[in-house]
Amino acid sequence: MSTSLVLTVIGPDRPGLVEALSETVADHQGSWLESRMARLAGQFAGILRVGVPEEQVDALTLALQSLGPEGLQVGVTRTQPETPGADVREIRLEIIGSDRPGIVHEISEALADRGINVDELRTEIMSAPMSGELLFLANADLLVPLDLNLELLRKDLEALAHELMVDVDLDEPS
Repeated sequence: MSTSLVLTVIGPDRPGLVEALSETVADHQGSWLESRMARLAGQFAGILRVGVPEEQVDALTLALQSLGPEGLQVGVTRTQPETPGADVREIRLEIIGSDRPGIVHEISEALADRGINVDELRTEIMSAPMSGELLFLANADLLVPLDLNLELLRKDLEALAHELMVDVDLDEPS
């Protein structure tokens, strides 16, 4: 029987880190199921889900922890199979505007207050094409309760966006 593990990884970026992780997983008959990885401020940061035979979990955990001398900190968490919620729908949120502290907090607070779960969040700071000012850009995949009125949510987020001086766009995927 395969056990699902979520691994969190962080360490100084260098060539070969993904290879070292994938080799360690493969050496323990593990399957690399899904991942999100990035280079952030010179650090390699990632989260991945692997499937591994139950009898290999402890050995894999030890092997991953032995990557510490290479500068990698690895966390291992057992997970249960996920069943998609029938009582939610997916929507996408995009935010763009002048960067300032608190944007993510204000938007995420408004979402949490309405029972909306952030499934995935991607953010970045970029230079505006003409002015060179710093722009904040966020894209989020959200899981919204079926009984939540999307038009009301849209109006509430637009009012908040006005206060934050950002633009928001809310769409249901096709």
